Amino acid sequence: MEEIRQLLGSRTRTRSNSVTSTTTQSTGSRLLLRHRVAQLMTCVDDLEADRKLREEVARTLDGALMICGKRASKPKQDRFRLHMVTWNVATAEPPDNVSSLLRLQSPKTTDLYVIGLQEVKAAPLKFVADLAFEDSWSHLFMNTLAPLGYIKVSSIRMQGLLLLFFSRLEHIPFIRDIQVSYTRTGIYGYWGNKGGVSIRLSFYGHMLCFLNCHLAAHMIYAKVRVEEFEHILGVQAYSSQKCPHILDHKVVFWFGDLNFRIADHGMHFVRTCINNEQFHLLWPKDQLIMMKKETSSLQEFQEGPLDFQPTYKFDLNSDSYDSRVQKTWLGYNGKKRKPAWTDRILWRVKPKASPPPDDDDDDDDDSNEEGLQWMKQQALAKEEEDFPLKITQDAYTSHTEYGISDHKPVVGLFQLELKKMHDTPLVRVCAEGEWSSDFDAVVNYTILQPFPSSAWDWIGLYKVGFKSMTDYVTYTWVKDDQVSLSDELVQVYVSKDEIPLLGGDFLLCYYSSNLQCILGISEPFRIQESKAAIEGGLIADNIDGLDQAMSG
Repeated sequence: MEEIRQLLGSRTRTRSNSVTSTTTQSTGSRLLLRHRVAQLMTCVDDLEADRKLREEVARTLDGALMICGKRASKPKQDRFRLHMVTWNVATAEPPDNVSSLLRLQSPKTTDLYVIGLQEVKAAPLKFVADLAFEDSWSHLFMNTLAPLGYIKVSSIRMQGLLLLFFSRLEHIPFIRDIQVSYTRTGIYGYWGNKGGVSIRLSFYGHMLCFLNCHLAAHMIYAKVRVEEFEHILGVQAYSSQKCPHILDHKVVFWFGDLNFRIADHGMHFVRTCINNEQFHLLWPKDQLIMMKKETSSLQEFQEGPLDFQPTYKFDLNSDSYDSRVQKTWLGYNGKKRKPAWTDRILWRVKPKASPPPDDDDDDDDDSNEEGLQWMKQQALAKEEEDFPLKITQDAYTSHTEYGISDHKPVVGLFQLELKKMHDTPLVRVCAEGEWSSDFDAVVNYTILQPFPSSAWDWIGLYKVGFKSMTDYVTYTWVKDDQVSLSDELVQVYVSKDEIPLLGGDFLLCYYSSNLQCILGISEPFRIQESKAAIEGGLIADNIDGLDQAMSG
């Protein structure tokens, strides 16, 4: 019994250590359990003379230890917070502050921000300028999030549609296989004022896809909106064997100005329900909810309850719904727009694969192809079983305090609970020795796991607090500028002419051209001011203050 005492004692101590870091366990339950175990320890010695009772207690303890063992061997699940925004900005310039929209005062740390905008101003000259220098909306979100440690990982724009993906710095080496795509649906597919843009990526090995859409307007075009959505699903493709299309991804988020309206009910009834906060009375006639009942492509998508005011159409800089007299193209007075939940956020978790139909008469190539496809799906299903992913929505609401558009922005807060497929970066990179623009420098990097490297891979020098992957100070090619090579370590040369004279705090990032992402990030390090430049009078004593004043 001494073995049981020691084993149970060690198990109790191990579980105690893990439980103290888990807030979901009840403190009272833990104390009661420990008290019971302590009582058991005091009576174990009294069982020595009774063999039958001792064996029964041993079997009970074996069962308890088996339960503890299963709990201990359960795969560790990590939780990540995702903050999503969709907003039709109606060609307006951004507001001065988006802190409340991004909930920057929340005590809970967000891991990922995904922001989808529609009707970003796309006049020809402005659109060209935005492509070259980033648009004002991207600048606003980058300037807001970068000081808090978020990096713009990817973005895509198609005329007025803009999709931005931000991540905390610590996750960057584990966001891989980034690809973007777009589909026009305006004017029979020739114009990009309507359509969809997407970003797909691997997050700790789990394939995610974010699809921002702006679909056809007006009450009568509900079926057209569904057709446009299905068209986007069908034509958007990525260069990937594992997930070549949108619905192949483990999780898909579909959001944007989807333009579905509230059918049948008149203006008075709709506004009365809104004023009384009886939103549920409007749900049965929401066109998206109605279309989901009859359209298979929509039925796998989930959405939180619409427990907030319809987000369209508002008077500008107001919380009042459309009160202006509309003018039609013939000059006659048009109807006021009826409020509607046009701006939505939905998600889909990939369902388990169904086996192919058992048809003994059909043994041709098509049947073989179906069998191979099913075997591939089963392999993916096994991966998903070993590495599950669970989505929980914590909030779904609108922010009525923003009045620059006739739409109110909608926010969805999610938790992604998953087991990481990898938790080691592909590359370890660091700065060798002291850095200054007075002498050439060396970067050390080690490839920790194999990946498709390229002569176009490079290592960028970034200031701490950088905004995006393209926000580097300088870079060096990993092949052309290589100075030494071993099985363990590769060294790359950086010319002193490329190192900032003023110095400061910096990071090194290894960028993969094939994977279109950063694979490794160094610890922050200090670059010293150039002593030679100061002594030669090339840098004034107060250059730091001057530099800060000019950057401000």
